Amino acid sequence: MSSTPVSSIVMVLFASFIGSFGAVFLKLGAEHKRPGIKGLLTNYPLAAGIALYLLSSVFFVMGVARGELTILYPMVSLSYIWTLVWSRIFFKEQITTTKVIGLAVIVLGVFCINLGKN
Repeated sequence: MSSTPVSSIVMVLFASFIGSFGAVFLKLGAEHKRPGIKGLLTNYPLAAGIALYLLSSVFFVMGVARGELTILYPMVSLSYIWTLVWSRIFFKEQITTTKVIGLAVIVLGVFCINLGKN
C-alpha cells in the first residue's frame, strides 16, 4: 500500500475520540461497581464504556482496511490527549506540566511517523 487515504485517517482519529469517552465511562463504572454478577450486569456506565470501545474498534477497522497500519496505528495514541481533557472535566484531575510534556512528545512522535508516509 503506497498511501493512506484521508478518509482512513479521519476514521482512525474518530475511533480514538470515541475510545477516549469509553475510558471515561469505564472509570465511572469502576467507581460505581457493586458486588456480585448482578452488580456487574446493572452497571450502566461500565456497559457504556465497553460499548464505546467496541464502537471505536469498528471505526478503527474501517480506517485501517485501506490505509497503512504504520501510519494509522500511532494516531490512536492521540486519544491520550482527549483522555487528559475528559479527566480534567469529569474527574477534576490535575493537568501537570509533566503530563503536557508527555502529550507533546506523543504528538511529535505521531507527526514524525506521518512524515515518513511518502
